[in-house]
Amino acid sequence: MQPSESLPAVVIVGRPNVGKSTLFNAITGKRRAIVGDEPGITRDRLHGEAIHRGRRFELIDTGGIIPNDDELIPANILRQARVALDRACAVIFLIDGRSEITAADRELAAMLRRLGKPVALAVNKIDALARENLAWQFHELGFEHLFPISAEHQHGLAELLDFVTRDIPPEPAESAESAAPVRTIKVAIIGRPNVGKSTLLNALVGQERAIVSPVAGTTRDAVDEAVERNGVRYVFVDTAGIRRKGKTKLMAEKLSVVMARRHIRMANVVVMVMDASEGPTGTDATVAGYAHEDGRALILCVNKWDLSPEKRQSRFIQAVRSQFKFLDYAPVVFTRADLGQGVEKLFDLIRDAYDSASKRVSTGELNRFVEKLTFETDVRIKYITQAGVRPPTFVAFTDKAGPLHFSVERFLINQLRAQFGFHSTPIVIKARKSGRK
Repeated sequence: MQPSESLPAVVIVGRPNVGKSTLFNAITGKRRAIVGDEPGITRDRLHGEAIHRGRRFELIDTGGIIPNDDELIPANILRQARVALDRACAVIFLIDGRSEITAADRELAAMLRRLGKPVALAVNKIDALARENLAWQFHELGFEHLFPISAEHQHGLAELLDFVTRDIPPEPAESAESAAPVRTIKVAIIGRPNVGKSTLLNALVGQERAIVSPVAGTTRDAVDEAVERNGVRYVFVDTAGIRRKGKTKLMAEKLSVVMARRHIRMANVVVMVMDASEGPTGTDATVAGYAHEDGRALILCVNKWDLSPEKRQSRFIQAVRSQFKFLDYAPVVFTRADLGQGVEKLFDLIRDAYDSASKRVSTGELNRFVEKLTFETDVRIKYITQAGVRPPTFVAFTDKAGPLHFSVERFLINQLRAQFGFHSTPIVIKARKSGRK
């Protein structure tokens, strides 16, 4: 969950592949950032909430910084890091204790000294006492507070956190109990690479939160941000672009797909973004199918509508329904995320989708519903009960053992939608042989 911006922020910075994401995961206690041997995996900044000795803070993991690099993505990473550093109450400057000091380390050190904020120099990959003597040579970077650590083995983290949280007041014991609960909806933004997911996230939260570039696959980590509207807290997660299996070759891209699938499962509502200029594709159907298989409420977002060769939305919707026959329940919204057009409607659709997927129907109402059913089948449905929500799950008790025929199951789902207003969400039907005589 995205922490509140009212929390004090501690920012991890360093050049690529020094272990920032491993340290982020170790401090937050969650596998939130992608970790791997390939340099430059983290690009957007990641936010997590952590607590140390009763002091709660926001931890921000930045992309690997290469000062004075004018290439598009490194320059954007540096800009994202500066946004985080402006908010920081303390900075963890992480370097690789197994390598020599580089020119990039010295340039980054000079930039951090100009900030005038407390900086902890964390020398990583010091996983043995014999290596600690090597750590002290890094004092020449000009920082007083140096901490030999091993992020992977979680050695030395307590001393490091004691320093960076020293100016953060401990939480009052009663604060957690007195806080009023806020309704929260987790929303995963999914789609193929370069369809505008990061642009849509920025439009939804009203700020440049994710790196946006014409380079396909810019987003690798899942980037999240919280927005509160009308008493509802929306936590948006911009996932990495999902390709078909077999199309992902780099280790980081494969991990991104695994993490994207995981965030779909953790979401309450999924917004599947497609590129209007290309029309609905088979890969779009595959990606949307992941959300359908996981039982997530789903909204189909047609982005870059201004670039579509088909100017009539009704015709485009027909093409979508033809390509995504199994998603006839999912509403379609048209957006131009770069200008914020159509974004406001998404908030209403997300809230309605969440409410629909969370709806419960009493057994009495379902019994009356069953009595009115008229269809030809060799199986008699005696009664139905609702077993769960998100997705709405029903158990149909019948006079015969075995699953329902596909056509019967489809008929039941359509009738449940029509009678009780289940839209934007898949419905699960399970059959049981009734024990009643």
